[in-house]
Amino acid sequence: MASFTVTLDVRAPAGAVWAALVDWPRHGAWAPLTTVRVTSPRPDGVGASFVARSGIGPLGFDDPMTVVRWRPPAGDAPGDAPGRCDIDKRGRAIRGVAWFEVHPRPGGRSHVVWFEDVTVRPHRLTRLAPGVVSAAGRIGFGRALRAMAREVEPRA
Repeated sequence: MASFTVTLDVRAPAGAVWAALVDWPRHGAWAPLTTVRVTSPRPDGVGASFVARSGIGPLGFDDPMTVVRWRPPAGDAPGDAPGRCDIDKRGRAIRGVAWFEVHPRPGGRSHVVWFEDVTVRPHRLTRLAPGVVSAAGRIGFGRALRAMAREVEPRA
């Protein structure tokens, strides 16, 4: 298993950040060489499912996921309960769990915590180099979260 956590402070309210993060197809704009399509009748709530396709043509892989917990932020004010979404990853290439939280902060800001605990197949990869897989995940998801923040933050 390889685990990583990425955190980011965003100059946008928790509700706006949550809305961006749960707009699954939008993730493709932030993650290089990735497209995301919703595969369930509804894109939101427990049971929503989607597939992230990463790579180029036949050199890619599918990452099917299902939402198993859905709790939007209670509001945008500090002290309001944070939002949390838990996801099961059930693909042939990647299996495990991911979750993110969106915490309201003062001044119309928010704080995002993204966590993943996954097994990457072939298992040799994670058995030999869990640190490398974790570092790559931190770098990749860090870049994606910063791209999301640039999209939702007001222009100066």
